[in-house]
Amino acid sequence: MKRVLIYLKNYKKQLILGPFFKLLEAVFELIVPVVMAKIIDNGIGNSDTGYIIRMGGVMVILGICGLLFALICQYFASQCAYGFGTDLRKALYEHINTLSYSSIDRLGTSTLINRITNDTNSVQTGVNMFIRLAFRAPFLVAGAIVASMLIDLKLSIAFLIITPVISLIIYAVMSRTIPLYKKTQQKLDKTATLTRENLEGTRVIRAFSRQNDEIKNFNQACNDLSDNAILAGKISSILNPVTFMIMNLGIVAIIYFGGIRVDGGSITQGELTAFINYMTQILLALVVLANLIVTFTKAIASANRISDVFECQNEIVSGSLESVDENSENSIEFENVSFRYNGAGDNSLENITFRIRKGGMLGIIGGTGSGKSTLSALIPRFYDADSGNIKIFGKDIKEYNTDFLRRIIGIVPQKAVLFTGTVRENMQLADENATDDEIIKALKIAQAWEFVEKLPRKLDTVISQGGKNLSGGQKQRIAIARAFIGNPKIVILDDSTSALDYATDLAFRKAIKENLKDTTIIMISQRATSLKDADNIIVMDDGKAVGTGTHENLLENCEVYREIYNSQLSSKKGE
Repeated sequence: MKRVLIYLKNYKKQLILGPFFKLLEAVFELIVPVVMAKIIDNGIGNSDTGYIIRMGGVMVILGICGLLFALICQYFASQCAYGFGTDLRKALYEHINTLSYSSIDRLGTSTLINRITNDTNSVQTGVNMFIRLAFRAPFLVAGAIVASMLIDLKLSIAFLIITPVISLIIYAVMSRTIPLYKKTQQKLDKTATLTRENLEGTRVIRAFSRQNDEIKNFNQACNDLSDNAILAGKISSILNPVTFMIMNLGIVAIIYFGGIRVDGGSITQGELTAFINYMTQILLALVVLANLIVTFTKAIASANRISDVFECQNEIVSGSLESVDENSENSIEFENVSFRYNGAGDNSLENITFRIRKGGMLGIIGGTGSGKSTLSALIPRFYDADSGNIKIFGKDIKEYNTDFLRRIIGIVPQKAVLFTGTVRENMQLADENATDDEIIKALKIAQAWEFVEKLPRKLDTVISQGGKNLSGGQKQRIAIARAFIGNPKIVILDDSTSALDYATDLAFRKAIKENLKDTTIIMISQRATSLKDADNIIVMDDGKAVGTGTHENLLENCEVYREIYNSQLSSKKGE
């Protein structure tokens, strides 16, 4: 909770002035019953029209002043709440972007989206209502009780009985609803996850005609969400009727016993009317307080969820080194490296050892789930190895500043990811100052310029969300070209040529040889033919390197590689 509230530090003035002006409004509201009592006793009782008009004017002035103070309070509350909400979202988004892959995998994408949108909105609303009503409602209750005691101490006993009873009811409801609202947010996370998966995988779902099954799963998740929300709503709904019932019984008691005291001359009719007005004020203030508590319970549950994200720290500690040793013989060295994902039973990588010389090319091949992508993810420190050492240009990878490390490494992920914007804007992700000549050169190496050049607006052509207006091969080639921007010293191609035909793949490999002679290339591929020219090839199987060597050596000495190559060769002949 403290991790969230610290973002209120820039709004101390609003936090003080907002409630202050709201309390002034409450003061004027408490004066109104006294004025009304005087109008009844002195004006109406004595048939003094002038007095009634004068005191009526006072009531109007009190109302105008109260309205003015309420507006000022609302201004400060809006400034504070929306400013706080903006700062919180920025900080949360910034923090999420510092988290490691492990942390994001553990939390989940959908829940992070909900926490940065729905939860921050709930906390923002809580702050807004806190400034506007959190002080006003208790102050009105306390002020009305004190004012009624000054009028008639015996009759005010009704207030002293009713207020604790209602407070206990509020506490009972609050203690039950806070866990329910937290559970509701978790159910909302599940619904968001299903929505995201279904929208992203809509083609797969339709290809297997699973629409009805997915609709059922989504309906079930929505029903769970609504059932939990309805249960919380039912418990919360008890507040208003119970509060009204108790307060109305109190008003009845005041009218009954107050009438007796008026007959006995202990109080006047105007004072009894003021008493009833104070009772009504307490009733309305407690109803507002009850609804306010519902808002606060949601805000507290959301704040705790946001705090959980802030408490999740990046396990990867950045080093300070921001230069590479150009005299180093090897660009990458793995020494007995092992790695296991969080919650996994077995190692995803086990005792991996290899070296790549500067400007060399390493090929990695293996079956699905053999650990190829996991191995490549350790090089830019998306994950840290559990054991063993990784060196980049002769230095331990942990000595490098992570931002610098990732600037010198160009990465093409297994799934080509493009963003909404122009081709140029996507290409400039690696270097925002990249010129058109540099971009075109990279596109030519990736064999992408041949189709980009034919687009209506060339580099200014707008790519839709996720690159939906491009084919799979076009997306891959732009993603590959993007990795070459900024002259990285190492380029990782994670099965990024799978959508390319053999002719384009061959042209691409030739372009790499000609244009990237000083760049270390790590090429992960399912095609043995794509790796034939590699200086060294690692054959992965179940997280282990079962073979290392050149294409010819592996054909002779590695059964797994030979099986992969022969199966692809026979498949190609069959075509």
